[in-house]
Amino acid sequence: MKGFRIAFIPTFDITPSPSMLFFGIFARFFEKKKRSTSKSKSSHENPKRTKSAKAVLFLNEKSSESTILTDQPHGTAFDGSKSSLPGPTPPGQGQSRPFTVYDGGFGEEAKIRGVCLRIANGGAGQTGLIKAWADAFIQDMVSKGAKPFQVAWYLGDTTESLAMLSEGVVDVAVTYNPAAEQQVVDAGLAVDRVYGFRDHFALVGPCSNPARINEGEKVESIFSKIVACGNADVARPPDPSERPPTRFLSRFDKSATNIKESELFARIGQVPWAFDYSKWYHQYPRFPREALIAASALSEYTLTDKGSWLSAPESVKASMKVYKIGSDNADDPLLNPAHVLLGKQASRANEDTCKAFMTWVVADNGGQKVIDHFPPGKETLYSRAPKSQ
Repeated sequence: MKGFRIAFIPTFDITPSPSMLFFGIFARFFEKKKRSTSKSKSSHENPKRTKSAKAVLFLNEKSSESTILTDQPHGTAFDGSKSSLPGPTPPGQGQSRPFTVYDGGFGEEAKIRGVCLRIANGGAGQTGLIKAWADAFIQDMVSKGAKPFQVAWYLGDTTESLAMLSEGVVDVAVTYNPAAEQQVVDAGLAVDRVYGFRDHFALVGPCSNPARINEGEKVESIFSKIVACGNADVARPPDPSERPPTRFLSRFDKSATNIKESELFARIGQVPWAFDYSKWYHQYPRFPREALIAASALSEYTLTDKGSWLSAPESVKASMKVYKIGSDNADDPLLNPAHVLLGKQASRANEDTCKAFMTWVVADNGGQKVIDHFPPGKETLYSRAPKSQ
């Protein structure tokens, strides 16, 4: 079928709920730890998995190339081309080892002390903020007499990051769900929580705007239009030569973005993930960057964050548009506050370094200064934390 791309969109028999913020943390984290390598391999090779997939055709007028979305690890490196479009994977792929390690520019000298601070985070790590924080913090500590050391970044969404913090896999978690964070604090699994910075959710979608969204509308009205147009396009598919069907890509991974999206759908009385799930609702459990690339390739609306949007590949931003973005107003439903939590099981050997980071990250001449100028020479991705917390 020349001129078409084929995308297999897997469905999962699970129903996310905004209220299920805390008790799913541990089950999800340990699921991966219990999964053996051989079992994981066999699940990818099992032909029965294809029975739970829906084959959907997307017109591609410029190419006869076919793209199949297949299972790959959550967070697999990806070059951004359609031919290597990252495939979805079930939730629960948090890491038990660092994604990368930073040394503040001290190289071999920092290896002598090794890793003295372990930070878990998803989106801000992908945009480079965790690296900027880590390097600046190391340099600040060395300027005050400390010997060079390393900071390790563990890649994980909010749910995974809180799980790693609770289990002592990491010392600090940078997360985006106040309700889930408070549960961890109330359970005594975190001993400190500070406001790190303000990110902002953004509703983005194809420039063709099949749902006919008006940027001046309230976000609830926008989601209502996506639902209505999505259902209408399922009942009577549009002519693909005129416009793509209205579809919404959900990260569907218990991330803060997925929870926020679920809250917004629930506000308008909709649960498109419930059985029988809405056919326009694309379940795609990936990290922010990969989800944006997929939404761009498939002409779908999606909820992301400002930092991930501004740092996305130019090819993605050229084919998509921001229809609604959050502000710094505390009452804005699209505000995405990032908090920094210190775990109860943080490293005892590096306790002073961990506590120093919690103080540094909120200091005007420390972590907040980095926020003000990140990324250097470009439009800032985030806003500093408010004075009143």
